Amino acid sequence: MDKASEAILALKPVTFRYKHELDPDGIPQFGLVAEEVAKVNPDLVARDEQGKPYTVRYEAVNAMLLNEFLKEHKIVQEQGAIIARQQKQIDALTAGLQKV
Repeated sequence: MDKASEAILALKPVTFRYKHELDPDGIPQFGLVAEEVAKVNPDLVARDEQGKPYTVRYEAVNAMLLNEFLKEHKIVQEQGAIIARQQKQIDALTAGLQKV
């Protein structure tokens, strides 16, 4: 899934309302447009009998999101370690300059 999950970076979340007959209250919904998702990664949609994108496979999207989050989390941890080392170097250099 390593590279495959990068496809989610191309997805564009939208706000929409279901048709009145499905949701008379017109409550705003948040999600993805199946046709647009299919262009990014056809495996992320379920299709109807005619082969047209019917719905987004959110369980697959969630797994990809988790994978991308874990990759980013690792980068943040590595950057934190680098910053800590750099701060020690800055402190040592500052202490050295104060002795001059």
